[in-house]
Amino acid sequence: MKQDILKKAKEINEKFNVFITIADKVETSGKGKLSGIAISVKDNICTKGMQSTAGSRILEGYIPPFDATVVEKCRKEGAFIIGKTTEDEFGFGTFSINTGFDVPKNPLDPERSCGGSSGGAAGLTVAVDFPHIAIGESTGGSISCPAAFCGVVGLTPTYGRVSRWGLIDYGNSLDKIGSISKTVKDTALLLSVISGPDEYDSTVLQLKQEDFTKHLKDSVKGIKIGIPKEYFGEGVDEKITKLVWQAIKKLESLGANYKEVSLPHTKYALSSYYIIAMAEASTNLAKLCGMRYGLHKPIKGNYDEYFSEVRSQGFTEEAKRRIILGTFTRMAGFREAYYLKALKVRTKVIQDFKKAFKNYDVLIAPTMPVVAPRFDEIAKLEPIQHYTMDILTVGPNLAGIPMISVPCGLVDELPVGLHIMGDHLQEGKIIQVAHTFEVNK
Repeated sequence: MKQDILKKAKEINEKFNVFITIADKVETSGKGKLSGIAISVKDNICTKGMQSTAGSRILEGYIPPFDATVVEKCRKEGAFIIGKTTEDEFGFGTFSINTGFDVPKNPLDPERSCGGSSGGAAGLTVAVDFPHIAIGESTGGSISCPAAFCGVVGLTPTYGRVSRWGLIDYGNSLDKIGSISKTVKDTALLLSVISGPDEYDSTVLQLKQEDFTKHLKDSVKGIKIGIPKEYFGEGVDEKITKLVWQAIKKLESLGANYKEVSLPHTKYALSSYYIIAMAEASTNLAKLCGMRYGLHKPIKGNYDEYFSEVRSQGFTEEAKRRIILGTFTRMAGFREAYYLKALKVRTKVIQDFKKAFKNYDVLIAPTMPVVAPRFDEIAKLEPIQHYTMDILTVGPNLAGIPMISVPCGLVDELPVGLHIMGDHLQEGKIIQVAHTFEVNK
């Protein structure tokens, strides 16, 4: 049966390029909360004995000698790993086109993007017909975005809720490992398994493992919903806005209350996010120099020449762009002008959310401003237009709060995501609201 699943995975991959690597065989303990469930793993999360490239040719052939903590926890609960899903290189993108491998295609319409950067994870999830949950990762919206574009559920936990040990980092202060599945129940189940303390990760919160499935309650009676007015502004498709408001009204009819709220520093969140994320990325990627693992060439010339040749060949254009911009913002004279100011803006963004959560249980907005675009449309966009696609997701990711995207309907026959955000460590509330909407929509 499990070998049949690997066969199906290969068939799906031939059509949609959702994997970079597919497992050769199935290995499982057979018992546990995830028994019988196939788990796919985003390619920037290490898997023992299975290639882990983070979507980059510079790491092609790198086979970790260990499992990331989240993978190890899944194996212990009886899951079997079916493969490593396609992504934007190191998480650098919104459409999964910035990959060193084949670009994943949206199974709902192969001419359209799966979203990014966890595009393969979401594309696989919508395509499979067997029990499956994807382990994804988000830095600025990389779980929510593909979940919305593919019409599945994506849960991004509080920063520090889940161990990042074994993650090939993009931005250390922003990266979060979460789940993508077809139902809220499955995302809650995976979070229950992968969350909790870890001796190997100094940034993980020292909280006991929790059963998040206990929050799968069909009730929003008395729940207070805040509607951030800045998330319904210019650039958001009016059809999407209309659909999201219908979802809000539905929750109101089920007993919730809503009121408009302001997050005034939202307009600064996008630039702040990209300055911080690129600065951290340029530091993290400095170790990929062709010496220890991944791409290497015969050593000749001086160190700088060798280093430059390997990185020029191994990185995509987008990775090079982000490394250059990130290095610039860390240089003497610019660190104070850009990076430190961006950190101050981040504090203001966090304060906006904290103020809102004093009065509201959750905040609700569209997940993405558009439906999944066609690849020919994406090709016409400038880099800055790619970045602005993240306007609705970078704020909550900067703040490190939990969020979940659930499908709320179709626009032009393509799925739209409803983004439900909660205060730090309030995964239970967003799961409850998402589940209630899911079973009553």
